[in-house]
Amino acid sequence: MKDLTIILLERIGLLLVIAFVLTRIPKFSTLLYREFNTKMTIIHACVFGVFAITSTHFGIVLSNGEIVGTGFVGSVEPDQMVVSLSLIAVVIAGLLGGPIVGLGAGIIAAVHLVFLGGIGWFANMLVNPLTGLLAGLTGRFFSKARVISPVQALFIGVFPPILQMQLLLVLYPQNESIIHFVNLAGLPLVLSNSIAIAVFTAMIGIVLNEQENEAALATKQALTIAEEALPFLKSGSLSDQAEGFANLLYDRLKVAAISVTSQDEVLAFKGIGAEHHQVGHKIITPLSKKALKSKEIQIAYSKVDIACEHPECPLEAAIIIPITEANDTISLIKFYFRKSQHIRPIEKELAQGIGQLISNQLKVIASENLKANIKDAELRNLQAQINPHFLFNTLHLIATLFRVDPKRARHITIQLANFMRFNLGIASESLILLERECEHVKAYIEIIQARFSNRLQINFIQERTISKVLIPPSTIQPLVENAIQHGLKTVTTNGKIDVFIEKKGDKVQVTVQDNGVGFDEKEIENIMNNRKSIRNNGGIGLYNVNQRLISLLGEDARLHVENLPRGSKVYFTIPNGTVRRTLNEN
Repeated sequence: MKDLTIILLERIGLLLVIAFVLTRIPKFSTLLYREFNTKMTIIHACVFGVFAITSTHFGIVLSNGEIVGTGFVGSVEPDQMVVSLSLIAVVIAGLLGGPIVGLGAGIIAAVHLVFLGGIGWFANMLVNPLTGLLAGLTGRFFSKARVISPVQALFIGVFPPILQMQLLLVLYPQNESIIHFVNLAGLPLVLSNSIAIAVFTAMIGIVLNEQENEAALATKQALTIAEEALPFLKSGSLSDQAEGFANLLYDRLKVAAISVTSQDEVLAFKGIGAEHHQVGHKIITPLSKKALKSKEIQIAYSKVDIACEHPECPLEAAIIIPITEANDTISLIKFYFRKSQHIRPIEKELAQGIGQLISNQLKVIASENLKANIKDAELRNLQAQINPHFLFNTLHLIATLFRVDPKRARHITIQLANFMRFNLGIASESLILLERECEHVKAYIEIIQARFSNRLQINFIQERTISKVLIPPSTIQPLVENAIQHGLKTVTTNGKIDVFIEKKGDKVQVTVQDNGVGFDEKEIENIMNNRKSIRNNGGIGLYNVNQRLISLLGEDARLHVENLPRGSKVYFTIPNGTVRRTLNEN
C-alpha cells in the first residue's frame, strides 16, 4: 500500500503539470468565470475527456495484488486491473464546467476504459460519467463562490474513489481479485485523488488572482493614460491632438508603434516603421475601414491584414481601436506589434478600455463645449442689451447739445451710433481684437464725459506697442460702467477713473481704477469666488465679465479686485497664447 501511494502521488505530480498547462490556455478563463455556450461546453468536455484518458495512461496496472506495470499504460490483460486516475480530471471538469461538461468528460473516459479492458472494466466505466454528473451538481451548489476552496475540494475529492470501490464490490461481490484490489488501492486512491483535486483548485485560485491583477493593472494604466491625454484632447488643433496622444501612448505602452488616424488619413505615427508609415498617407487597410464602419475593435494578425505596401515592414500585427464622438467614428488608434503572439488578452482589454475612456472623454468635452457655447451666447446677448436709462439719458443730452453746441452734438451722436452698432454685433462673436474693444470703450467714455463733465474725469491710457490681442467683446466697458455707477455713486466732484492697458511680460493687463468708495469685503469675496453679487446691476455685470473671461481665456484671465487707500481697482490679464504681436511694433 505504501509503495502504491508513493507511485500514485508521483503520477499526480505529472498530471498537475499538465493541468497547469491547461490553465494557460486563453479559453480556459471561460470556465473560471462560468461563461458557457454550446460550442465551448463541447470543447471543454472534449479537453477534459482527453485529460482523463491521459490520466488513465499515467495509472498503474495490478495483477493478483501485485504492481506489474508502473510505466505508460498501453494495454491491460484480462486478468489485470488498471488503477486509473481519470476521476481527477472528471471531477475537475464537473466542478468547473458544470454537470454537462463533467458528464461529457466522464463519458469520454468511460469509452476509453471499455476499450482498455481488464478486471472491473464495467464498474470503472460506470463511475466516470456518474462522478462527472455528481461533481457538476456539487459545483452548482458552490456556484456563488468564485472558486471552490482547497479545503472544500479536499473533502469533495474523497467521495469519487469511495464510489468506485462501492461499485466494484456491488457489481463483483464474489471476485477475490476485486476484493483484494479494494483492500490494497482504496485508501491510496482516496488520498491521491483528494490531494490532486485540492491542489488543482488552489492552482485555479492563483490563476484567477493573476488575471484579476492583470485586469486591475490594465484598468489603472488605461485610466492614467486617459487622464494624461485630457490636455491633448482639449487642444484645438487636430494634428496637435494626434501627435501628443501618439507620443503619450508610445511612451506608456509596450508596443512596436502607435498610429492615430482620422477617417481618411494618418495624423500621427510613432515607433518603428515611421519612415514609410508617414503622416498624410491615406487609409487603405480593409480592417481600418471595417473598424470605422462597425465601431468595433479589429485585430490584424498578419502582414496581409495590415496591408502595408512596404516589402520590409517589421510590423506583423495590430489592434485597431475606433474612437467615437456623438455616435460617429471620428478617428482610429492603432497599436502595432512585431509578432501576432505579442497580442495577449491583456493587450486587447487595455485597448478596449482606452478606446472607451477616450470616447467617453470626447463626449464629455463636447458636452462641456456645448454648454460653454450656450452660456457664452447667453452672456453675449445679455451684454448686447443696451441699458434703456443710458440710451434715454444720452438722447436727452444730444437734444440739449443741439441747442447749445451742434458740433459736439453731432460728435456724440456718432459715438452713440458706434456704441450701439458694436453692441448689436457682439452677439455673433466670442473674441474680437483689442483695438475694436478699445474703440467701443472710448465711444462710451466720450458719451459719459459729455454727461458728467463737471463731476468726473476718465483717462484712457494704452501702450502703443500692444497689437493683435484677442479679448471677449464688451469686457472693459462694464468695468468702467461699474466704477461710475457704484464706485463713484456718492462722489459729486473730482471723480476720477483711469483705464490702463499695458504689457506685463508676455501678457496684457487691463486695469480700471477709480477714486470712489471701493468694495465691501463680501463683494470682493463673491467676485473672487465667481459668485453672483447681491448687489444689483454692477455685481451681475462683473460676474458676467468674469464668467466670459474664464470660459474663453481660462482661469488665469479671471477678474481681480483690490481696494485702494481711496477707491478700488479691477483688473485682469490676458494669458499667453492670446497675444499675437505684429512683425513691426511701433
